Amino acid sequence: MTDGADFNDLKRRMDGAISSFKSDIAALRTGRASANVLDPVSVDAYGSKMPLNQVANITVPESRMIMVSVWDKSMVGAVEKAIRESNLGLNPITDGANLRIPLPELNEERRKELVKVAHTYAENGRVAVRHVRRDGMDALKKAEKDGDIGKDDSHAQSEKVQKMTDDVISEIDRMLSDKETEIMQV
Repeated sequence: MTDGADFNDLKRRMDGAISSFKSDIAALRTGRASANVLDPVSVDAYGSKMPLNQVANITVPESRMIMVSVWDKSMVGAVEKAIRESNLGLNPITDGANLRIPLPELNEERRKELVKVAHTYAENGRVAVRHVRRDGMDALKKAEKDGDIGKDDSHAQSEKVQKMTDDVISEIDRMLSDKETEIMQV
């Protein structure tokens, strides 16, 4: 016999959506070099897709430069290709087993593109949260139908699930607004 929605599980899953969104927007560069910029890059290595940080060291020697030191010299071409095709607007310069990636100044057009990408990430986060809400509501409906909880309990718990959802979505919107301000700052 259940008592409706498992609020701890719903909270954990909604927090997962927030942390995923946080890591997505952390990778959006705002003018200073950061190793996180290359987080979304996957390299075709040894017959499978691997995250860049599993085939190379990523360092930031200066504010407008990222250095990628590839461990296996035979992978340098694949790493360079993955970075170029990552849609991050980066153009690596090969220097032996190292790749130097100068970060160009962000112009107005590129800043607007980054804001659009941030909005896409935010919408993906909101959709994930709504899926969690739907699962919680479905559990409540099933518990009510099975007679495990009454109509009043079901209604009260569904309001609680909706409040959790609204709070998490407003947190995502706040984080998006902060990132948008950061990106558009010259």
